Amino acid sequence: MSEEHAPAKAPTGRPGLSGKLLALTALFVMVSEILIFVPSVANFRLNFIDDQLNRARTAALALDAAPDGAVEEPLARKLLKIVGARALVLQTGDARRLLAVADMPPEVAHTVDRRDPVGPETVLEAFDVLLYGDKRLARVVDDAQDGGDEIEIVVDETPLRKAMLAFSINVLALSLMISLITGALVYFTLDRMIVRPVRRLTGSMVQFAGAPEDASRIVAASGRDDEIGVAEEELARMQLQIHSQLAQKSRLAALGLAVSKINHDLRNLLASAQLMSDRLGAVADPTVQKLAPRLVATLDRAISFCQSTLSYGAAQETPPARRMTPLSEIVEDVRAGLGLAGGGAVGFVSAVERGLVIDADPTRCSALLNLGRNALQALESRGETDPDRDQIRILGRREGAVAVIELSDTGPGLPQKARDHLFEPFQGSTRSGGTGLGLAIAAELVRAHGGSIALVDGTMGATFRITIPDRPIDLQARARERARA
Repeated sequence: MSEEHAPAKAPTGRPGLSGKLLALTALFVMVSEILIFVPSVANFRLNFIDDQLNRARTAALALDAAPDGAVEEPLARKLLKIVGARALVLQTGDARRLLAVADMPPEVAHTVDRRDPVGPETVLEAFDVLLYGDKRLARVVDDAQDGGDEIEIVVDETPLRKAMLAFSINVLALSLMISLITGALVYFTLDRMIVRPVRRLTGSMVQFAGAPEDASRIVAASGRDDEIGVAEEELARMQLQIHSQLAQKSRLAALGLAVSKINHDLRNLLASAQLMSDRLGAVADPTVQKLAPRLVATLDRAISFCQSTLSYGAAQETPPARRMTPLSEIVEDVRAGLGLAGGGAVGFVSAVERGLVIDADPTRCSALLNLGRNALQALESRGETDPDRDQIRILGRREGAVAVIELSDTGPGLPQKARDHLFEPFQGSTRSGGTGLGLAIAAELVRAHGGSIALVDGTMGATFRITIPDRPIDLQARARERARA
């Protein structure tokens, strides 16, 4: 694999996803070990004490059964050694009998009463023995069960502490072994199931960002049925969409450059063709008279197509020189541009509020003209027209600081294909052979004024609504500008 296609690496000095996963796994393993060790060592201490008590009960039976309670000292010491105690006391009723004693024990540090219920304090007592139990005596009390009411022993906690330390080492070693195995299995499983696919997705995004026009860098979905599989499919879909859009924009850019280069020569050729077509109009031949208008119309459409392509392909339009302009003047210009100023086969209705002015550049208001031309073509496409039935209407009103303009027609409306690609160049055409640039240019002009354009649903024919907001300028200056208008 080359360096260009190498997967992305974590930034230097920062742990990657694998390092974070390893650290979290180790942390959770340590917490698990603590949760296992703490109750285990506390339970071990209680079991150790219970074993001493059980041996003490057996020794108490032997000592109590001796004639007159007399037991030879070597036997008593031997029994105490078996029990692991310094002294053994049996209480029956109110009488307390010292059955055996090795040496007179010094001061006892604390008392352990096994008759009390086991609670959380046993954990603290276990750690107290681990820390301070060396050469310390403890008094242990429990029920005697047989031969008395209560049994009491005095024990040295040093053996208990040593046993607890050995048990702790064994538990920690075993827990560590189990935890390492479990942690390793969890780490490698998560690394294979999550970390590696995520790293693959990250690497694919970095590679694709470096050259989105290269289709080979689009991630290939693994077909997983979980969230990562969905992420892979969505990433592949997004990358494919971006690649297609870039390819389309590249083709459009190349097309615009090519048209720009041939525009000058093409205009000269079309101009020559127009001159020849004008001469054809003087020929008296009926066939020529019939074909000449069609030839002229075809040449006009060719010129219009080249001009629209060049206008839309311009790299950047200059900002509009906005001023308060009467909307009625713009509407009259649209009527004249459509050839309907003196009447015609299509009716034209203007319903603009009296004195309505809009904050716009009057030289950039060809958006209405483009919409009107599309409406006129839609009405003429149905065949013979009737001014009373086939009409283009322009409505204008003000809503606060926003001018609202609606252009509608009584035609057949927009087909679904045009609705799906509305305002998209070369895709949103409503007629055969159209480029779809009219609506795209209209939307671009409206957006340059900070406004919006949209198709109004639920109307007869097609209705487009344009909103042009006023600029946030000084109110007094705006009032003077409206007065001059």
